Amino acid sequence: MSMQWYAVHTLSGSEDRAMKALGQRVQMYELDDRFGRVLVPSETVYDAKTKRTITRRFYPGYMLVEMVLDNETWHLVKNTPKVTGFVGGSRNPPPVPAAEVRKITAMLSDEEEPRPVMNFDIGEEVRLTEGRYASMRGTIEEINETRGKLRVIINIFGRPVPTELGFHQVEKLS
Repeated sequence: MSMQWYAVHTLSGSEDRAMKALGQRVQMYELDDRFGRVLVPSETVYDAKTKRTITRRFYPGYMLVEMVLDNETWHLVKNTPKVTGFVGGSRNPPPVPAAEVRKITAMLSDEEEPRPVMNFDIGEEVRLTEGRYASMRGTIEEINETRGKLRVIINIFGRPVPTELGFHQVEKLS
């Protein structure tokens, strides 16, 4: 049987501990031949204000496990500390599609050095990259750095429409 990728739900903020605990259990039960890589999709960003590097998770509370799914491996993962279960099914979870895994691993392999956190200013014009208003332009009205959100005013049919977006959903216009 071939290895496939499965999404595993963990306690939020405990992804690294769950990954380490799973690795220890795999070695303890000598199931190295049925497990491949374990990934916690994340990126390292540099915050210029605090002058620190921060690890930001792409999917908080989740990790990807490459494994052969059978009764023994299912129980091993399910009973790992900090793991709450598989995504998509209680007993027979569906594997993550190969195209999705390629996209996630491509995001992880692009990293050489920490990316800077985007700093926005009120009144700055931005282009939306995601959501229902993708590719439209708007003006920043409010910035909430603790939540990572912006309130952007978009003109639709001559009327201002306030929209709350994440930092990753907009890009600065040069």
